Parts: sequence; structure tokens; C-alpha cells
Amino acid sequence: MFKKITENNILFFLIKAFLLYLLWYVSYDLFLHPKGFLDNLVAKNLAFWSSLILKTFGFIAIDSEAISTENITIIGIDGTSGLWVGDPCNGITLFALFIGFVVAYPGSIKNKLWFIPLGMILIHIINILRIVGLCMVLYYSPKTLDFNHTYTFTIIVYAFVFGLWLLWANRFSQLHAPNK
Repeated sequence: MFKKITENNILFFLIKAFLLYLLWYVSYDLFLHPKGFLDNLVAKNLAFWSSLILKTFGFIAIDSEAISTENITIIGIDGTSGLWVGDPCNGITLFALFIGFVVAYPGSIKNKLWFIPLGMILIHIINILRIVGLCMVLYYSPKTLDFNHTYTFTIIVYAFVFGLWLLWANRFSQLHAPNK
């Protein structure tokens, strides 16, 4: 039975992906999220880099350290209410989805060991750019913030992650690796 499952690449991938998701869900919900350390660390890092970029472009950024709470970090341009960067927006779930896909999909451990950290860094950078973009939307066109947050930037970020998955599947997986 196990041999039959492992020979069916799609079924084996789906089972591995489901088990990895289950492992992530349990470990995040029971251990990581209640402690809040990881979420806080990522949100504060997002706010730091977003603020730095905003300042580089000449904006006066809201001091996120002064108004951060345990679960929410606020980043924005002075004169606006700022954006809340909370647990759902910090990208940790995207990291988990990305890692789960790469780990579950065939490929060499050697390639996974460099592709996963690189992908996480790129996802973090796209999330920083998303936050900077949303801060600018809030500053220049606050009425469109909800739309852009819900649709525009969500589509961009998820399309980027999907592109990373495609890159892995088409370039670095064992299913598409060049014959040696």
C-alpha cells in the first residue's frame, strides 16, 4: 500500500503537503502563536524596514516603537492613522505555505537548503514593499486602502509566492531536473 502511494507522485505530494500543513497548524496554534514572540519579531522587522524605505523616499514615518502593542505594530506616514501589522499580515503563514510546498515537492535536499531561505527572504521583501505601498495608498488615497489591501496587494503577494513555487517545480525539482 505504501509503495503504491509513493509511486503516485501527485498523491504522495498531497499527503506530504497535508501532513506538513497539519504539523504547522498544530505547532503554530498551540505553541508559536500563543507565545507571540515570532509574530512580534516579524512584525517589528517589517515595520523597521518599511519605515526605512519610507524615510528614504522623504516621508516622515510614524514611530512604530512608540505605538506597538503585544499583537500589533503600527507603521505609516505621519499625518495618517497608520497601518496595523498584525498576525494575519506578517507573512508567517506565507512562509509556512512556501516551505511546505518546497519540502513536499520532489527535489534535492541541497537545493531545498538554499531555495527555502532565499524564498523566505524574497517573500519578506515583497511583504515589506506591500506595506510601503499600502502606507502610500493610505497617504494619497485613503478611501482605496481597503480595496488595495484586500485585492491588489494580496493578488501581487500570492502571485509572487506562486511564481516561486513554479520556479521550484520547473527548475529545481527532481521531476524537471536536467538529465546528467
